[in-house]
Amino acid sequence: MERYEIRGATPEDEEALLALARHLNSVNLPNDRGHIQRLLVHSEKSFRGELPERKRKFVFLLCNAAGAALGTSMIVAQLGRRDAPYIYLDVIDEEKYSSALDRHFHHTVLRIGFSYDGPTEIGGLVVAPEHRRGADRLGLLISYIRFLYIAGHRELFRSEVLAELLPPLEPDGTSHLWEAFGRRFTGMSYAEADLLSSENKSFVRDLFPNGSVYATLLSPEAQGVIGKVGAQTKGVEKMLRRIGFRYAKRIDPFDGGPHFVAAADEITLVGDTRRLRVGAEPLRATAPRCLIGRDLGKAPYFRATSGEAELGKEEVRLKPEVQEQLGVAPGTEVFCLPLR
Repeated sequence: MERYEIRGATPEDEEALLALARHLNSVNLPNDRGHIQRLLVHSEKSFRGELPERKRKFVFLLCNAAGAALGTSMIVAQLGRRDAPYIYLDVIDEEKYSSALDRHFHHTVLRIGFSYDGPTEIGGLVVAPEHRRGADRLGLLISYIRFLYIAGHRELFRSEVLAELLPPLEPDGTSHLWEAFGRRFTGMSYAEADLLSSENKSFVRDLFPNGSVYATLLSPEAQGVIGKVGAQTKGVEKMLRRIGFRYAKRIDPFDGGPHFVAAADEITLVGDTRRLRVGAEPLRATAPRCLIGRDLGKAPYFRATSGEAELGKEEVRLKPEVQEQLGVAPGTEVFCLPLR
């Protein structure tokens, strides 16, 4: 099986990350060179501990043995601060009944909300299309690395973790909810608003209505995407539900994508991750596969790979080739997450 490495992303990865961003083009990872440059500087400073904990963003790159970038993912230490609130739309179910007419209606009501002390966010998940399926399970590796890192550095992250999933979009990237709702209050296209929001969301707070909006007044197409998961992220939804996330009855104010949340300490992958020392004797027998990561004192600051591992109470035995790839000697501290 081909060997892969996951590492912290630095400014030297600009072209590689930009190529991956073209496959997602989201708020967290827009297809914009200037944003990617700033993000990578931010990521390096985060890994080096040069930013306040709540302002850190950690970007990970998945590479093959030749060094080609095949995937990426990200952790935003805190989404929602006093200088940059977490903005969302609450989705509220409301019933109306008239005894005079004997008519009963169910309505979906949208109400804008703000949090200035928000959760940790996982996002920016991309795997190059040609590598999204296969025995190597690359999507699982680059997704799971975020939970291993959170578990290994629990003090850096919030008590709640958020994941925002993409809703159904048109082939050209159009959002029906934005066309029916957001454009009317901003005068901007979805692409313009999405790009601007990656740097500054204050226009949403300034221009969006503060009261309740009945989705019944929107087009059927717009109503149909509220809180729905797009085909391209169905697999992510299944994974999130399996490890402890639930739909929060909140959506993205731009495209209606659902927000999933979980208590950090109740996420199964966080709980399954163990901090161990590399044993003196390498592993010679067959053992279950794990995701194994370690901190580094210099760029790229963090490195991980998958391989067979025998987990003990205090030590882990690794195959010699895994030890070599990670650059670990007996006694080195590593984080281990069994892969099931």
